[in-house]
Amino acid sequence: MTAQKKAAKPKRRAASSKPPARRYSPKTIKLLFGFSAARCSKCRRDVVAEATAKDPAVVLGKIAHIVGHSDIGPRAEPTFAKGLRNQYPNLLLLCGLCHDLVDAQDSTFTCGQLRKLKKEHESWVRDKLAQAMPQIGFAELEVLSKGLLNAPSKPVTTFKVTDPAKKMKRNGLTSEVRHSLTMGLAKAREVEGFVSHMAAIDDSYPERLKAGFVANYENFRKKRLRGDSLFEALVQFAAGGSSDFKRTATSLAILAYLFEKCEVFER
Repeated sequence: MTAQKKAAKPKRRAASSKPPARRYSPKTIKLLFGFSAARCSKCRRDVVAEATAKDPAVVLGKIAHIVGHSDIGPRAEPTFAKGLRNQYPNLLLLCGLCHDLVDAQDSTFTCGQLRKLKKEHESWVRDKLAQAMPQIGFAELEVLSKGLLNAPSKPVTTFKVTDPAKKMKRNGLTSEVRHSLTMGLAKAREVEGFVSHMAAIDDSYPERLKAGFVANYENFRKKRLRGDSLFEALVQFAAGGSSDFKRTATSLAILAYLFEKCEVFER
């Protein structure tokens, strides 16, 4: 009996040293895909294949850890807190090929190199969105809004418009979102002109457009999304999950307009 008890001890110690499960919160996923534009942070290839007439959309990308997920293996740092390993700052989105490469060549792709890669890629995404923003016109707004109006929603009549700065603070939005809002508001005049044009044809259009965003805002809050991750979730919703920069810029322009003018983010 004594020998059996002693033999069991190493098993208990081994179990306690296991790395945390590879589980990522909805907040982390939204930030990761939103800030990387659903593209590989190394080769910048799309990591989401859009739906076809016969099949749904499929995610082809892989989530890579900067500091290793495990205490052994690529970029392992046993002193790095386990609770931080599956958090957004320690992750980057890669295609399958680049994911395997950075783990196979971890002496080349160090923690510092991957942090630099992530920062440069997210900066590139912001630049591409800024470049796409001037290309937005009625045609792009019309295409995008058709999808938004098809989303199930209920009329919104009970919210009160809040000063944008107060909305930022109340919803825990950071300077990253402030930058995106400023970028989107550069097209506020075009969006307002488009909404007015559509309202002349269908007087329920502005309310239905707003209601789609508000309904999804509430749904995302129920999923415990807050702050920047909630904002990115709404951008992705409006863009239909597309990684196309013009489509994403169009969704950002509409969301920025509604953020300033209407009852979106009224919490």
